[in-house]
Amino acid sequence: MKKSVVSAALAALAIGVAFAAPAKAADVSACLITKTDTNPFFVKMKEGATAKAKELGVTLKAYAGKIDGDSESQVAAVESCIAEGAKGILIAASDTKGIVPTIKKARDAGLLVIALDTPLDPANAADATFATDNLLAGKLIGEWARKTLGDKVKDAKVGFLDLTPSQPTVDVLRDQGFMIGFGIDPKDPNKIGDETDPRIVGHDVTNGNEEGGRKAMENLLQKDSSINVIHTINEPAAIGAYQALKAVGLEKQVLIVSVDGGCPGVKSVKDGVIGATSQQYPLMMAALGVEAIKKFADTGEKPKPTEGKSFFDTGVSLVTDKPVSGLKSIDTKEGTAKCWG
Repeated sequence: MKKSVVSAALAALAIGVAFAAPAKAADVSACLITKTDTNPFFVKMKEGATAKAKELGVTLKAYAGKIDGDSESQVAAVESCIAEGAKGILIAASDTKGIVPTIKKARDAGLLVIALDTPLDPANAADATFATDNLLAGKLIGEWARKTLGDKVKDAKVGFLDLTPSQPTVDVLRDQGFMIGFGIDPKDPNKIGDETDPRIVGHDVTNGNEEGGRKAMENLLQKDSSINVIHTINEPAAIGAYQALKAVGLEKQVLIVSVDGGCPGVKSVKDGVIGATSQQYPLMMAALGVEAIKKFADTGEKPKPTEGKSFFDTGVSLVTDKPVSGLKSIDTKEGTAKCWG
């Protein structure tokens, strides 16, 4: 009888200890969804997210579209993240309008959604945006091109190598920024292609890769072979444009400007292929995004934008070896020290 009492008491004590033991912290999982897994920009973004996730003990799953513009794969990735019980999603959206209904499903399910590099349309469809100031990135290279041309700017023949027909926000912002910096009236600030400035030869899309840049440049040359300024959505597109120009002996006629600041792009600036580029910092974007998801999982707190802006600004620098008066820039030596890819 006594043994039974003691046994019962011990059992009760064991139960009490079990209830008193601290609960193990729940695992935090996150998803990174990029436009592609081949563009050096997104490769570096994945590297930054992976390293930070390992540091913080976050389980990270990475997804990507087959090409820039592949929104279907991104929609499927968001749905997978919801089903798997992720705490948050970091996404660089290919179709910034089309993916919004799927993003709403994720937020309704309690996930924190952070847009990386490319704001959604509307921007508040995400909980936060961590990005380069893409309008400023465009303005910097537009102003550099204008000041480099000097008096010749009034007779410029300008071509735009854009991203995709869906006109994602990053594409629109960089285009509009370039126009403002160059001295072109962009008309509707939310639309590409409605400008009336006679200096514009035209727009074409590249899917953000070299082959697309080459084909788009060939198309613009057919419209006007005297084209002498090219704005490109990114450096792979810029390299493709240069290849097309070189093939017909016009590479010295055209001033090419771009955005990204990857190591191959900075080298292209050093080699004179690209005149200037606006350098952004994808590793920082992704690392800060993972930190924000971990904090949200632990405390419920959502990230706040940079003061005076509607997004968290991760910085941008103009890189060129041909600086112009009144415009702050860094040279390719410093750009190389800060580059990625």
